[in-house]
Amino acid sequence: MNRQAGQNPENNPAGESLERKALDLLAENPKEGLEMLARAYHKKAYHLALGILGNRDDALDVTQDAFIRVQRSISKYDRGRSFFPWFYTILSNLCRTRLSRRSKSSSRETAYEELTLVDVSAKNPHENLEAVEELKALRKALGGLLFADREIITLKHFEDYTYDQIAATLNIPRGTVMSRLYYARKRLADLMTKAGHGREVKES
Repeated sequence: MNRQAGQNPENNPAGESLERKALDLLAENPKEGLEMLARAYHKKAYHLALGILGNRDDALDVTQDAFIRVQRSISKYDRGRSFFPWFYTILSNLCRTRLSRRSKSSSRETAYEELTLVDVSAKNPHENLEAVEELKALRKALGGLLFADREIITLKHFEDYTYDQIAATLNIPRGTVMSRLYYARKRLADLMTKAGHGREVKES
């Protein structure tokens, strides 16, 4: 089942109320406030980290670290802005750091099988990347992408974010999202082709 971005806590009244309460609690009772935020966002954060890092243990570590960083730096958060993009910046930076510390000789085993890849073929240049016979090669190819490509493919094709939601999360223009996503898909398709699973590139 795809995790629709519109179903996230920050996009519905009940979730917004829970978020406000959790943020208020962080000042009075940090442990309880942090636990409440984790209940609302841990699963989502974990899947985003897994999409970028491709390893369960790394994704869990980074997710836990991100919530700890929230507690430590909550004074820097502007309550007039949406919480999750601010939180995602913390999560993303931790993922980037984790990837930069990996050496080729100690590359971690990927675990992309936990993720559900949403439609990558209907309205983009690369058809049927989610075909069953290509999934193994696809997981390996994802691990060969640079951070920025993994990130934007994760947001779009694992988390089903719209262009506007990606733009808000990454704090970049919508047009930049479309451009980055196009070239990330192309690089992913190139890696698939090298693995013997490429498809004809078509214009969307």
